[in-house]
Amino acid sequence: MSSKLPSPDSPLKIGTRGSPLALAQAYETRARLMAAFDLPEEAFAIVVIKVTGDAVQDRPLKEIGGKGLFTREIEEDLIAGKIDIAVHSMKDMPVLQPDGLLLDTYLPREDPRDGFFSASKSALDDLEQGATVGTSSLRRKAQLLNARPDLNVVEFRGNVQTRLKKLADGVAECTFLAMAGLNRLGRADVPATPVDTSDMLPAVAQGAIGIERRADDGATATLLDAIHDTATGQRLAAERAFLAALDGSCETPIAGLAELQGGTLHLRGEVLRPDGSDRLSDAGDAPIEDGADLGRAMAARLLHRAGPGFFDWHS
Repeated sequence: MSSKLPSPDSPLKIGTRGSPLALAQAYETRARLMAAFDLPEEAFAIVVIKVTGDAVQDRPLKEIGGKGLFTREIEEDLIAGKIDIAVHSMKDMPVLQPDGLLLDTYLPREDPRDGFFSASKSALDDLEQGATVGTSSLRRKAQLLNARPDLNVVEFRGNVQTRLKKLADGVAECTFLAMAGLNRLGRADVPATPVDTSDMLPAVAQGAIGIERRADDGATATLLDAIHDTATGQRLAAERAFLAALDGSCETPIAGLAELQGGTLHLRGEVLRPDGSDRLSDAGDAPIEDGADLGRAMAARLLHRAGPGFFDWHS
């Protein structure tokens, strides 16, 4: 194994987006590999790759192509051998990977909850009738309008700093940020209040980091196996099976969260109309090893309840 370890002369190239959060996730991956194999920082090279989703900030994601916007260019470089691994926020990942690539390594999951942030309010219930809320998430928008149809929800894209500036400029009264992102960025200075998952079910795989590799790269597979978190993998197997059986695009507001209790996996999921006018939810338990089957069964039940008219807003 030692002959195949990365070294300063032959570093492992880690591909990532260039946002502060993406870089923090790449640095965490590097740190875990350094610790697992007692390697110096110079044995790794961080390769920043520009992706369409970061370049286009003035339009909603569903208008410019959905989830692949944050992964396509990175996966192309991975297939071409320009990088050795790719580090992703799992909530941005399509449920299917391109031929020749595998996504089977996950780091320990961070807090999956959404965080409520406002300079003047402490919770959603404090907002007055007709208050303006900023979010770029189709899921959050649908959940907000389902709970509070009176709210005015406006598009709010950009990194944490950009969104906080929009709040300061009065574009909206509050916004929502993933607690995992704030924690990974060390932003304890941002007073976001975690929202209980019973009030706002998070996006599938929110808070999880996934590491993608080439399927035929055995040496890298061995490296990554040392930092894989089994529990996160078990939870995401159920959540992503649920997502895949529903609709893994950015056009459908879908939420899902799996939690482990002993040898049992508990899964909650929901699907909503984008305008919040309808919300269907389900929950179930299964042995951990049957989590993916549970996800698919829950999705089938929701699709049956939804009927053919539920998704008629799809273009």
